[in-house]
Amino acid sequence: MEKHNVEILNIQWLNHNVLKVVTNKPENYMFEPGQATEIAINTPDWKNKTRPFTFTNLPNDENLEFTIKIYPEHKGVTERLANLKKGDELILRNTFGAIKFKDKGTFIAGGAGVTPFLSIFRHLDKIGNITGNALLFANKTEKDIFLKDEFENLLGRKYVNILSEEETDKYLYGHIDQDFLTTTIKDYTQYFYVCGPPEMTNKVVDNLVSLGADKTKIIIEDY
Repeated sequence: MEKHNVEILNIQWLNHNVLKVVTNKPENYMFEPGQATEIAINTPDWKNKTRPFTFTNLPNDENLEFTIKIYPEHKGVTERLANLKKGDELILRNTFGAIKFKDKGTFIAGGAGVTPFLSIFRHLDKIGNITGNALLFANKTEKDIFLKDEFENLLGRKYVNILSEEETDKYLYGHIDQDFLTTTIKDYTQYFYVCGPPEMTNKVVDNLVSLGADKTKIIIEDY
């Protein structure tokens, strides 16, 4: 398995627990929108501890970008990433990932599960093919939402937020369950792209199929 050392060029918080990390890109390092890589921190204690993170930049961009949700309670790689700074090094492995754009459809994300969709949306926007796609984005509270302005600019009214642990006047409240899907989606012949915690992903897929979606047109990735 190939390994590539990269330097952090910029690191910043997008909200209270999501980081944007920008690194240089190794020569001839390729990926497709929606794909990910295994990342380790290049220090003696952490270089063999890898976690999967999605590329959120475009494949032809000069640098690489990762949008990473931090879980301090796990006492693991993401907590350590939150303490890194410009000039620190990461180790990248090969690229992989099951989520690839097939055709226009509805993207359904839970929390950090939205990250594979970022590069896809940015790519579709660049080639003028973003119209006709929608995003249903589930989070616990309003403060957990990130990149709201960008999603609104890309998708307009086809970008919908739903919160499971906070009721506000601005966003829907509840879960992406069968009732929500029934009232939100009218066309079940389209493609569906689903990424989130495994329990959520499995339930959403089951509900989509029960409502008439073609299982071969449901693209999933657990994280």
